[in-house]
Amino acid sequence: MAVRKGLVVVYTGNGKGKTSAALGAAVRTLGHGGRVLIIQFFKGDWPVVYGELELAQRLHPQLEVLQLGRGFVKIMGDKKPFAEHVSAAESAVRIARERMQSGTYDLVILDEVIYALGYMDFKLIELADVLALIKEKPPKTHLILTGRNAPPEIVEAADLVTEMKEIKHPMGRGIPAQLGLDF
Repeated sequence: MAVRKGLVVVYTGNGKGKTSAALGAAVRTLGHGGRVLIIQFFKGDWPVVYGELELAQRLHPQLEVLQLGRGFVKIMGDKKPFAEHVSAAESAVRIARERMQSGTYDLVILDEVIYALGYMDFKLIELADVLALIKEKPPKTHLILTGRNAPPEIVEAADLVTEMKEIKHPMGRGIPAQLGLDF
């Protein structure tokens, strides 16, 4: 068997499937007995039950999901002060660093962290902080980052980058997100 080298993986692009691809990697890691941490930068404080959170309750401590966001920023009826979103995202970066450096996890997923760098004209965290997380990653830990519009610096720092491209989406026909497939 090959020597384990923790990779940095980025799932980006305007198509659906970034978080789903990361969750697929989580299932594989769990299947081999590994430990997985998922930190969600936007999900949280929102009245939607995500399947990955339900599964984490059953698989804890092998799978942990931390919903550290305060919901989506400036969309979906968000009325929270922007500073609250910034504070939550900055805290998520600190927690990600602490947890990742603990050596407890085989895979760490920073879900929608790329959005927090500046999507839809808002910026919650600094690019330098995310690049530092990549640099400080333990050598055997895999790290996955998701979100649209990955900056060139993140792409350069990654070992694997996949861009999801939307060809067709059910929302274009008025079909809402589906339980078990989308959340």
